[in-house]
Amino acid sequence: MRILSCLIDQHDYFLTGLAALICVLGSWVTLRLFEKLRGSAVGARMTWTFLGAISGGATIWCTHFVAMLAYQPGAETTYAPVLTGVSLAVAVVGVGAALIIGTRRTRAAAVAGGVVFGLTTAAMHYTGMAAFTADALISWHAAYVAASVLAAAAGGALTFDLARRGLKGRRWAMVPGSMVLTIVALHFTGMGALDVVPLAPLDGAATGETARGLLAAAVASVAFLILSVALASQALEDQTRKIAQKRLSLLIEGSVDGMLVEGDEGVLIVNAAFAELCGAPASAVVGRRVSDWVDQAEDMLGGALVQSELKAADGTVIPVEVAVRRERRDDGVAGDARIFAVRDLRARLAQERRIAHLARNDSLTGLPNRASFLEKLERQAAVSEPGRRFALLAMDLDRFKEINDIYGHAVGDQVLVHVAGQMKEAVREGEFVARLGGDEFVAIVPIDDRIEAFEAAERLRAAALTPMQAEHAELQCGASIGIAVWPDDATEPSVLINDADLAMYRAKASLTDDICFYEGAMDEAVRERRRITQGLREALDHERFELHYQVQASLETGKVTGFEALLRWPQADGKFISPADFIPIAEETGLILQIGEWVLRRACAEAAAWKEPHKIAVNLSPVQLSHTDLPRLVHQVLLESGLSPSRLELEITETAMISDLTRTTHVLRQLKGLGVSIAMDDFGTGYSSLSTLRAFPFDKIKLDRSFMSEVDASPQSRAIIRAVLALGESLDIPVLAEGVETSGQLAFLREQGCNEAQGYLLGRPGRDTQAAAGADVLIIPAGMLESEAA
Repeated sequence: MRILSCLIDQHDYFLTGLAALICVLGSWVTLRLFEKLRGSAVGARMTWTFLGAISGGATIWCTHFVAMLAYQPGAETTYAPVLTGVSLAVAVVGVGAALIIGTRRTRAAAVAGGVVFGLTTAAMHYTGMAAFTADALISWHAAYVAASVLAAAAGGALTFDLARRGLKGRRWAMVPGSMVLTIVALHFTGMGALDVVPLAPLDGAATGETARGLLAAAVASVAFLILSVALASQALEDQTRKIAQKRLSLLIEGSVDGMLVEGDEGVLIVNAAFAELCGAPASAVVGRRVSDWVDQAEDMLGGALVQSELKAADGTVIPVEVAVRRERRDDGVAGDARIFAVRDLRARLAQERRIAHLARNDSLTGLPNRASFLEKLERQAAVSEPGRRFALLAMDLDRFKEINDIYGHAVGDQVLVHVAGQMKEAVREGEFVARLGGDEFVAIVPIDDRIEAFEAAERLRAAALTPMQAEHAELQCGASIGIAVWPDDATEPSVLINDADLAMYRAKASLTDDICFYEGAMDEAVRERRRITQGLREALDHERFELHYQVQASLETGKVTGFEALLRWPQADGKFISPADFIPIAEETGLILQIGEWVLRRACAEAAAWKEPHKIAVNLSPVQLSHTDLPRLVHQVLLESGLSPSRLELEITETAMISDLTRTTHVLRQLKGLGVSIAMDDFGTGYSSLSTLRAFPFDKIKLDRSFMSEVDASPQSRAIIRAVLALGESLDIPVLAEGVETSGQLAFLREQGCNEAQGYLLGRPGRDTQAAAGADVLIIPAGMLESEAA
């Protein structure tokens, strides 16, 4: 009743309302600054603390003294200026301390800051009341003083605890109201503790009008100060918020990933990419929790990429990758903000699945590739069950190269896809078919006996034979299939593959069988060819070849005219592999080009070192002759070795010219232009076409050795030799006979007017070329030839 009586009977209502208005406005401004301070960065905290201290202290002080202006105790009142100023300083410093303590993160700190705020309000009030003097007797009731201090402390604690949670929602009005009630409760409870008994006026005291004028000026100044602080803080807040929102909007909207900013109250900002990803408008996302959309979002820590799932608005589950970053909020709201970057993984996962598929499957046909086949074969071979067998089928398409050459590679690819599709339909459960590359396919078929393997091969071959319509024509491929059975033919996967390949090559070479089983004896020849091919490569790399020389002599004078360079391939056991065995393989594999270049360089280099300028004859393969850069190579070798072109004789066979007479003739003319001699080798065994002799002016004809071996027993051979010698004489082309091994053969050639001879009778091939170094060495004494002919 004392408090109500004091409020109703002893206060001017207008000034009391003005005090209340100042208190409400100042409380709202102070709490807004409190919220801004809690969310500010470290560098800005001092500024916001200063502004909050000025605003809060001025609010308390202004409310107090406007209310004191409204107080009418019935006697003249005055206020001591010094204590009045001290009360304002107490209010500003105390509120600043309360803000510093109360803006810490814990609830206890907020409550402690509120208690300091309440005690500061009480201290300011009673310091200001100490400045109050009146022409009256003044007394205080201690119980009411204590009650006012406790009310201020409790109200301050409640206010700061509520403000810690922000000013959103109902707290926008509740928190400032709590502060207003704290200040009002302190003031009017404290005023209720005061008893004023009027007396006669005090000498020298200021009049009431003078006091009111001073207080009015002070209140006006403080009011302007509060307004200035409010406007300044609002401007700073708006500017800070706009800059932050602009920066954040540019960052978020410029990202191709979905971006969200989540605070304690839910999603604050969301970009268009996330809204599109979840299939909902941005307004439907703002205010909700990220965990409503992204699975386990609440448990995600900052600094790590997490794979999760997003639940779209239509119920679709989308795989996503989420990155989280924690940031202090700079919008004046307490608490941290979490920035989520959400990336749609559907395209990447699809690409990864495609890459994984391509790593194990053929990109053209979709069949398993070589890697998948090898893995499957290893698994099949690793299963150890008694009596378990399976067949490996190696398949190669027939006539596929013709389709590529005639219709183009695009149609060839269509044929491969068609064949692969037919094979997919033809395979049965438990069988496996793959494409190794090109037109090569393989299949793994579980079997009980070889008959089942043959039936599976026939089934797959029939699938490959299925015709296809393309380019207005019906296209059809055949298939050659080789079969190797595990474990009958091999107990190692690599050996099994090799065996199936050997059987397939045999089927491809056969005119009657399209399907062949592996047979060790029959496929040994292919195995031998592979060994020779590998050996040729190693011999080239390590220069294990040798050149042997066989003498050529004039039958008229018996003197040496030259040497033929013959290639020899020695083995580790001292034996030699016949050129008839390895030269055809070298021509098939293309190694003959490197071998021929090595022979040409070595022969010219060694011949250049001979004392006598004998000729050196070097054989050319048809493969070498087909290359148009052969004249360039010969010219380069002659320059490097220093050998005179007139001493080099290149031997070619007639079959080398028949394949492309025009181009070969052009190459030979270029060689002849270098000053090199050209000889036709093995004459009489090929076409022996007179048009060939007419097309190019050869420098020598070499009669094949097969005629000399039959000269004693075959009249036909003797007739052919006479005809060739007569042809050479009429065309003015010297003739050299090969394979001379007996004195009778030599006498016959001399009798028929043959120019030169070469054979074992004159000298076997060998590395010793000392005969070439001697001058005028007579290999065949003329007198002996005459006596034997007689």
